Amino acid sequence: MAQNKHNEKYLDQALMLSNKVKKKHKHLNKRYSKQNIDIFRLYDWDIPEIRAVVDWYSGHLVVAEYARKNSDPAWLPVMAGAVAQTLGVDMAKVHLKKRYSGYQDGNRYERVAHTDKKIVMSERDLEFYINLHDYVDTGLFSDHRNTRQMVRQMAQGKDFLNLYCYTGAFSCYAAKGGAKTTVSVDRSDTAIQWAKENMELNGISLKENTLVKAHTFDFLEKARKKGQMFDLAVVDPPSFSSSRDSRHHFDIARDHPALLKSVVELMRKDSDSTIFFSTNHQDFELYMDKFVVGESSGSKRPERPERSEKPERSGLETGASEDGSFETQRCFVRQIREITPMTIPEDYRTPKKKIHRCWKIIV
Repeated sequence: MAQNKHNEKYLDQALMLSNKVKKKHKHLNKRYSKQNIDIFRLYDWDIPEIRAVVDWYSGHLVVAEYARKNSDPAWLPVMAGAVAQTLGVDMAKVHLKKRYSGYQDGNRYERVAHTDKKIVMSERDLEFYINLHDYVDTGLFSDHRNTRQMVRQMAQGKDFLNLYCYTGAFSCYAAKGGAKTTVSVDRSDTAIQWAKENMELNGISLKENTLVKAHTFDFLEKARKKGQMFDLAVVDPPSFSSSRDSRHHFDIARDHPALLKSVVELMRKDSDSTIFFSTNHQDFELYMDKFVVGESSGSKRPERPERSEKPERSGLETGASEDGSFETQRCFVRQIREITPMTIPEDYRTPKKKIHRCWKIIV
C-alpha cells in the first residue's frame, strides 16, 4: 500500500514536471534556434517538491536530481522518462545525474563514467565539445553565455587572463573578439586538454593563446615575478577545491580577497583594465569591508568614509593568511559593481536562487 502511494506521488510529480518542461521548451526553442544556441535550461527546482534540473542539449536531455541522504534511486528515472516522452526524446539520449551541495560539489572533474564520448554543440558562432556521459558538468557552463559575450565585446587588442578556465569557453570568446593574447589557467589535465580541443575546433591558434596547467595561486605568483600584465580577466573559481597538498585547499568564502588582490596586481593600471569575478556559491557574500576609499596605492590608509554609491577609488585588502588572520596590504581599484542580472540568461532566472553572482571590477 505504501509503495503504491509512493508510485502515485512520483507519477503526479512527473506529470507536473513534464508539463512545466514542455511549456518552457516551446517558449525557448524557437528563439534560441535563431541565435544558434544548442544548450539551454528547461527547469531548475521551480516546484518545491521536485528537486530536479533539466537541460536541453540539441535533442539530448540532461536530467539531474539535487540529491539528499534520503533520495530514492527510483525517483529520478520516473521524472526523466516523463520529460523524455513529453519532448519526444529517445531514452538513449537522456542522461541522468546527481548534484550535491556544499563540499561534495567541489570537484568539477570527478568522473562518473569513462566513455570519452564528446559531441559538438553550438553557442552562437562558436562550437564546443560536450561530454554528456562522464562528468556531472558537461563541458560548458551555459549560465555564463551572456558574460562570455561581454568579454568578447571588450577583448579587441587586449591581453586576456582566464583563471579556473575549465574547458576554455571564455578564452575562445576572447580570441574570437580580437584579443591580442589569451592565457588560460587550470589545475586539471582534463580541462587543459579539453580547452585545447575547443580552441582547435574554433580555428584558434595556440601560438597567441596559451594554456597553463597550474594551481591558480602558483600561477599568479609566478606571473607577478615575471612582470606579466593583462587588460581583461575572468575569475570564476569553484566554491571549494582540495588537493593532496593542503597548501592548495580553496574555499571561496575565505579566500576570495587574497585571490582578487593577486589578480588586481597583474592588471595594467592605465587602461581601465577589467576583471569579471563570479561564483555559484549560494551563500556567498563579497567582503565589502575590505574595500576602502583611497587616493592612490602609495597613500596612507584613509579614515573610513561614509558609504557612497559611487566611490572614486576603492582599496582591496588581501584575504586570510596561513594563520587565518587578514593581512593589511591593499591594492586599489576604480570601481566594483555587481552585474549579476545582466549576466544571467532568461532560461536560468528563477525566483528561488541565483545560478551565479558576478561582479565587474575596473582597475
